[in-house]
Amino acid sequence: MKFEKILEEINGFGSFQLLLIVLLCSPRIVLPCHYLLNIFIATVPPHHCDLSDLSDLDDAAETLTNLSDAQRLTVSVPKHKDGTFKSCEMFAERQFQLLSNISNISADVSTVQCHSGWVYDNSSFSSTLATEWDLVCDRKSLRNTTGTIFFLGVMVGSIVFGFLCDKYGRKKTLLVSYVISMVFSLSTIEWVDADHRSFIGVIGSLSWSVGNMMLAGFAFLVNDWRTLVMVVTAPLGLAVLTWWWIPESARWLLANGKVETAQFYLDRCAKFNKRAKVNVETLCNKEDLETQDKNYTYLHLIKTPKIRKISVIIGIVWFGVAATYYGISLNIGGLGLNVYLTHFIYAAIEVPAKLMIYCLLDIIGRRKCQSGTLLLTGTCIAINILVPRDLWIIRSVVAILGKGLSEAAFTTVFLYTSELYPTVVRQNALGYANFVSRVGVSVAPLVLLLDDVWTPLPQIVLCCVAVSSGLASLLLPETLKARLPQTIDDIEEERGRNIVSSHAADSSAVFLEPKSEEDS
Repeated sequence: MKFEKILEEINGFGSFQLLLIVLLCSPRIVLPCHYLLNIFIATVPPHHCDLSDLSDLDDAAETLTNLSDAQRLTVSVPKHKDGTFKSCEMFAERQFQLLSNISNISADVSTVQCHSGWVYDNSSFSSTLATEWDLVCDRKSLRNTTGTIFFLGVMVGSIVFGFLCDKYGRKKTLLVSYVISMVFSLSTIEWVDADHRSFIGVIGSLSWSVGNMMLAGFAFLVNDWRTLVMVVTAPLGLAVLTWWWIPESARWLLANGKVETAQFYLDRCAKFNKRAKVNVETLCNKEDLETQDKNYTYLHLIKTPKIRKISVIIGIVWFGVAATYYGISLNIGGLGLNVYLTHFIYAAIEVPAKLMIYCLLDIIGRRKCQSGTLLLTGTCIAINILVPRDLWIIRSVVAILGKGLSEAAFTTVFLYTSELYPTVVRQNALGYANFVSRVGVSVAPLVLLLDDVWTPLPQIVLCCVAVSSGLASLLLPETLKARLPQTIDDIEEERGRNIVSSHAADSSAVFLEPKSEEDS
């Protein structure tokens, strides 16, 4: 008997599962506070060349001391066409004629780069990485690199912890991952029946949106980057405390031959849900016993043809989803609002996007949802490439819509990936998927630097990535209401798709394969 039959006996969606959602989602609120923290701690406030040390520049130094700060800026720093002062240049010689006639300046007046540092507007941020180490102008690429370095660490962690989860279990690895700010909340899904997996995947991910909105509030209240880091890190102590009540995945325990431990957690689930206990040993068939002692690694993701095909395609999809989501999230300066409000709006739109995708996942299926959200995200990016910048209201609406769709794509891919792979390699697969996604995330800040080459180029790249990954997702099998596969053979053997319902066939049917006409 498959694990879904066990869940039916002890209730696959009861008080036990709801408590598990709370325990795993609470610490997940902290995650966006770290993943998107670079938006605030590395932000660049308005700045201009430092004019405090001009005594050795020309003979007009004495005259400058008699001018107001605004007048000194006028004669020392050139302006953009919109009237704002340039951030990285200053006049080679003071232009005092600008005090009497601001338009009386020749186009060939020579300018030089700032050579005495910069003065920053500290009204919003008292200190950031950019202001502390002058990561502006010709050094601005170093600011984006800080985000890339962070996600490179997450990328390595995804691979390492995916392997550890499948070798030593979800619970033990979860404790270590909490300590270093990383969590694999998808293990909840392994305790829930097929009919409620989309609910768990979507509603559970709302904790990310809550944390994302909270980050805007934290950053507004704490404007020093070091203090802000400590504020968003402190809740991880609560995550460590919740670990004691989180059960190990019974599905993983059974797949690895730990029957007694699985029996313990299943008994606890049955008691909590007020159901009769089940004897797991009588439900374990010979096929299960043959796979108990086998160790699974990342190589098993490419050893067999169908798993290999899924792994290649899901890697493309994860890269596209992550690159577009973070490319949009990190580029928050285009709405004409302050950075806090823009980030909050971008976070708030995720809530209706998640609720929308929850309704659609069980109606049109995972594959269409995945492809549709990515293609529509690319469409929104393409529209904003073509819409003139002076139509900022239209651009803002389209950008917010694109952000919501990119989050819907992210929500879908988490659930979709967990359903595509069998239990024995599921966390390895999620580790691989997270690794590929972090490659996309690491690239996103660097893609945004392409605006120095051509202003629309970053958006063109993100649009192409979103559309390409959306088309690739159409090659994946549908998993709507399919039983979670437990072994690799469940994927590779063609025995027809097993749909979970009250009238479903018994567990001899296999998973994720389209049902043939002969079967009907």
